Amino acid sequence: MRPTKRLLAGMIVLLTLPAGAASDKGSSAGIEREYVHEGISLKMALEPVSAQKQPAANLEEGETIAVRFALTDTSGKPLTGSRPAAWIDARKEPRPLDEQGCKQRIEMLLGSGLSDRAEIDLNAYYVLALNQDRTISVVDPLFGYGGSKLLAMMWLDSPGEDWALTADGSRLFVSMPRSNQVAVANTAIWDVIKNIDVGQRPARVALQPDGKYLWVGCDAGKDSGVAVVDTDSLKTVARIPTGPGHHEIAFTDDNLRAFVTNRDAGTVTVIDIPKLTRARQIEVGKLPVAVTFSPVSKAAYVSNQGDGTIAVIDGQQAAIVTRIKAKPGLGMARVAPGGRLVLAINPKESTVQVIDVATNRIVQTGSVGKEPDLLTYTENLAYVRSRWSTDVLMIPLNQLGKPGPIPVVDFTGGQVPFGKSSSQSLADGIVEAPEGAAVLVANPVDKMIYYYKEGMAAPMGSFANPEKEPRAVMVVDRSIRETAPGSYTTTARLTRSGNYSVAFYNDSPRLLHCFDVSVAPNPMLRKPETVALKIEPLVKGETPRVGEPFCIRFRALDPENQQPLPALKDVNVLTFLAPGTWQQRTWATPVGEGLYEVSFTPPKPGVYFVFWGCPSRKVQYNKLPYIELTVPAAVTAARGE
Repeated sequence: MRPTKRLLAGMIVLLTLPAGAASDKGSSAGIEREYVHEGISLKMALEPVSAQKQPAANLEEGETIAVRFALTDTSGKPLTGSRPAAWIDARKEPRPLDEQGCKQRIEMLLGSGLSDRAEIDLNAYYVLALNQDRTISVVDPLFGYGGSKLLAMMWLDSPGEDWALTADGSRLFVSMPRSNQVAVANTAIWDVIKNIDVGQRPARVALQPDGKYLWVGCDAGKDSGVAVVDTDSLKTVARIPTGPGHHEIAFTDDNLRAFVTNRDAGTVTVIDIPKLTRARQIEVGKLPVAVTFSPVSKAAYVSNQGDGTIAVIDGQQAAIVTRIKAKPGLGMARVAPGGRLVLAINPKESTVQVIDVATNRIVQTGSVGKEPDLLTYTENLAYVRSRWSTDVLMIPLNQLGKPGPIPVVDFTGGQVPFGKSSSQSLADGIVEAPEGAAVLVANPVDKMIYYYKEGMAAPMGSFANPEKEPRAVMVVDRSIRETAPGSYTTTARLTRSGNYSVAFYNDSPRLLHCFDVSVAPNPMLRKPETVALKIEPLVKGETPRVGEPFCIRFRALDPENQQPLPALKDVNVLTFLAPGTWQQRTWATPVGEGLYEVSFTPPKPGVYFVFWGCPSRKVQYNKLPYIELTVPAAVTAARGE
């Protein structure tokens, strides 16, 4: 969960630093710090990730580092279950922050104001786009500049088809059908570290629940079946022929059996995972296209497109216990959170059906968009995407399995239907965002990834993917997590040299501190282009209303000395409604002391983007951070407009 503004008046206990309570030292390749307060020890270590890093006392810009915090009491007992927040914050003052300054800065960082962001947020996540070519875009959804927000680009040997991320988020596996390989990427450095030979035309990849093996469906030739890759050694430990056709894969929750569909053979192969051998071959129906496992019924559910049946396979006995009759044309089926229900979509009939695993019967059927092709979940909702609609349907899970029609609401997932893309992927084009109650939607035709917050009338934001078609989307959560008792870690890339405060905040036990660190210049790095203007928006907490003029005030500063620029006559403000259906360009009016303002009138609810440019200082729109303004439909309705 991302940190929210948790510091309120009277809530923070000011920390006093007794003499000798803090100790700082440089390690052989990194930095270590310790802070002790009222019986609690906080140790911080910043260490380069690269094994090629030569021993040095200083960290350098451009390095990817491991960030580790250890919380213990003075006896050395780990303090577990904490949920700390931390930032690597560029220091504006010449001296390190004192306790009061540290407290004030952390309050601002927790508030997440537009002008209060840290250089590096250690509570952040990153968005990955699997593109139509042989690239994977890595997008920073918080700190990107201009329209791209591109953090890194990973290159594959050939276009990727499907992907899987380890539970700790450290490794990404990507199938490459044209190369007959699976690429392994290190997400700490955003680079491919190995390609594994697995068999002909690898497509679907799946990690079993305990993460020990990666299973790869190979769809062609004599090797049609699955390859099994050890995720520690990164070696293929087994190749198991199963049958011809495309393969989908599911597992029992105890990691004892794998179920592999064989589309052209009309069968499912049940594999003994500990022995890595075939346990049984089961005839399930015509054209099996999906398989999912329910931990409640301990059964696998196989959708057969050709005959419209759903075969239910007992996980322990590896035998069919019943066949559920639906209609031909079935597609994806997935168990819902909690395991009590299975939803199955039918592209031919444009329907979704709900199966109760307690009775193994269809209890509800509802109409969805034309040719539904993707089904995914958050904790509270099912999301259904259709090939020939721009709308994404949402189904409340708490209203399923009950008498009556299936309730649906929708939001727009772009300007062009997903089906108009020239290339499709097995991987998901809709995924849940880490903060919960929100999803990311990849639209390959728009070349955009949209961010939708549950309860809103439209996407709240979007991330551009220039010149690339995002066929699928994934989240890599880089926020601090407990990786061992009392040890909280993440990784970060040091973006530039300078003096920094590593600000740490923990709610229980209550602890805050700012460590002073320095990052040395790296003469081998090409210096980024400097921008001759800094904009500080001053619209925090204000809500625009449909049909009413809204004033955007901001301050223009010289980035070199932070002094106001009061006499600029050509600051241009671009305001547009996502995804670009309405826009306005206006010259800002100076109002004194480096302050400027411009007004716009929102024509309808939605998310508006505001960009700044200034020709006299050679600053284009994509060189400065932009802001987003949400005009909610609820405000309009309340005013009767």
